[in-house]
Amino acid sequence: MWREMALTKTQRLAIPLAVLACLVAPIAAAATKTKIQTFTLPTEDSAEEQPSAPESLIPSDELPEFKVEKEGSGQDNAAPPLEPGEQAALPPVLRDFDLLPAAVRATHTKLVEAAKSADLEKLRPLIGVGDTATTLSIGGLDGDPIAFLKQSSGDDNGYELLAILLEVLEAGYVHMDAGTESEMYIWPYFFAWPFDKLTPQMQVELYRILTAGDVLDSVDFGGYIFYRVGIRPDGKWDFFVAGD
Repeated sequence: MWREMALTKTQRLAIPLAVLACLVAPIAAAATKTKIQTFTLPTEDSAEEQPSAPESLIPSDELPEFKVEKEGSGQDNAAPPLEPGEQAALPPVLRDFDLLPAAVRATHTKLVEAAKSADLEKLRPLIGVGDTATTLSIGGLDGDPIAFLKQSSGDDNGYELLAILLEVLEAGYVHMDAGTESEMYIWPYFFAWPFDKLTPQMQVELYRILTAGDVLDSVDFGGYIFYRVGIRPDGKWDFFVAGD
């Protein structure tokens, strides 16, 4: 009877377990058939794989056009386009007198001061004498240089000539034949630039020195033939001449 009662207890214990198994089995089976969808947050490495943004609904031909200009890129004073090889023949226009060699700058300063003094005699020490004297005439000069300059001026005191000298020295200049025996700093730069290559701004500078008649004469000749100044690298005032 004890064995019978023990069997009965085992059977009673088995019944709840069987029932529980019947309830859990369908859930486990369903879980194996269900796919769990997962989501992954984008990382820096996967950013490029993300779908691209939709294209703009505005037609491309209606989008505004933006242009970015670099500072200092203005070309108001730029010369017109040059033919191949022509650029190399035109020396750059220089305007910064601090770029001049010390000896050249010193002579330039003395000439400007003499012109502003309204006294032609202030030029005599700078002209010098003999074979090394400043050339004041293409055809040569035998007499007194100051007397010659006074006679060349449109007035009796030489003021016009001093005014021309000052205007020329205040213009831009060119550095010619660098590194050779003919090396020279020349004012104004028009001496080395064809008139048809001058910008409107350059032509205004030209008319500060030349009259309209002078410009026509230069054009007929084929280049600048008015007064110009040349100073050698060692500071020697080499010439102050006009003509061809």
